[in-house]
Amino acid sequence: MADYNTLARPYAKAAFEYALSEGKLSEWSAMLGLVAEAATNKEVAQFLLNPSLNSDAKAELLLEICQAKIDDQSRNFIKLLSEKSRLPLIPVIAGMYEAFKAEQEKSVEALVTSAFEIESEQQQLLVDALRKRLNREVTLKVEIDKRLIGGVVIRTGDLVIDGSIRGKIAKLAESLKS
Repeated sequence: MADYNTLARPYAKAAFEYALSEGKLSEWSAMLGLVAEAATNKEVAQFLLNPSLNSDAKAELLLEICQAKIDDQSRNFIKLLSEKSRLPLIPVIAGMYEAFKAEQEKSVEALVTSAFEIESEQQQLLVDALRKRLNREVTLKVEIDKRLIGGVVIRTGDLVIDGSIRGKIAKLAESLKS
């Protein structure tokens, strides 16, 4: 079977291009996020994968669950995905859509994992440094992980900056082994 990313890409791109042309990037982002969340629910996922149910029943379940964020165009999009047996791809489609949206808006989310709480001034310094390095608007998401001992690990897209004590100890141990 083809890779989920390969199957999802044309649908994500089509959704993004439509939302961009209509000026509805945020609305479609919210809709896809909600539908993806619903589709990852264990019971809903089993329902969507049930081969004895027709595509209309599967689409109607998702549309009913997510009716607050569904307009006519997104309803048609969900029905198309259902007809093409692509409903299980919705979480992947939503992720790709968000990547297209972030690229368009020149923004990125950076996950900062720290051993300790980071004060707002330090967070702002990190945002400014990352904005300068990545040439994008940066939104920080901070997590605490005491196992790092000290320092931070910054992840954004393919970029990982490991400034943690744990990471430095691991590098030192590796260099001592070789």
